[in-house]
Amino acid sequence: MSSILASFKLDGKTALVTGAARGLGQGMALALAEAGADIVAVDILPADDTKKQVEALGRKCATVVGNLGDRAAIPVVIAEAKKFSAHLDILVNCAGIIRREDFDKFTAKDWDDVMGINIDAVFFLSQQFVREALARQGTAKIINIASMLSFQGGIRVPSYTASKSAVQGLTRLIASEMGGKGINCNAIAPGYMATDNTAPLRADADRSASILARIPAGRWGTPDDLKGAVVFLASPASDYVNGYTVAVDGGWLAR
Repeated sequence: MSSILASFKLDGKTALVTGAARGLGQGMALALAEAGADIVAVDILPADDTKKQVEALGRKCATVVGNLGDRAAIPVVIAEAKKFSAHLDILVNCAGIIRREDFDKFTAKDWDDVMGINIDAVFFLSQQFVREALARQGTAKIINIASMLSFQGGIRVPSYTASKSAVQGLTRLIASEMGGKGINCNAIAPGYMATDNTAPLRADADRSASILARIPAGRWGTPDDLKGAVVFLASPASDYVNGYTVAVDGGWLAR
């Protein structure tokens, strides 16, 4: 008799995780490794620490340094990943940046830089990943990292809000087109997490207090809080979940 827990195992799978050198990306890469997957850790920064931790879990890990804001880097990333594994089963699009400025002062560069990483790279990397999955006629999972600002407007982050709203829409589009071909695409929308992106908010005592006052859990999230969601969405346990954005927010959206 099979156990439901077996459907969460990722033994024999390979996961490509972007933004995996630190923060949420690293936390999700480690979660997938704990569940049995080998990891391709992609980041603009060296991901040596992630590699060390993945290997300590008994899994294999390759690191790829690349600037995903450069579209020419996308096929290179896939080619390097294929040297490590003949099959890429899971893609986690976590790499992302944020720029803060008043709407009327926001620059074209800050718009372009954020959109290039947060949505252009998600589209082009997912497209390459899907082509590989279709060519080998295998099943695959795409997990995009959305945001609370996929649901809300926010303030002083126009390109981030636009990009994360687009991530949610693209997630639905991929699910709609690829669901019948063995490819699931879902998203995780982290709440307010203690990462580099939120450092300015946490450093502002008044803003931090106002944010915490709205979170029913009463605390900032951590990379560990995403482990269960990413393993679920990467595993056979979620085979009938497609096009959905899972909020891991401590209850923020419920208020």
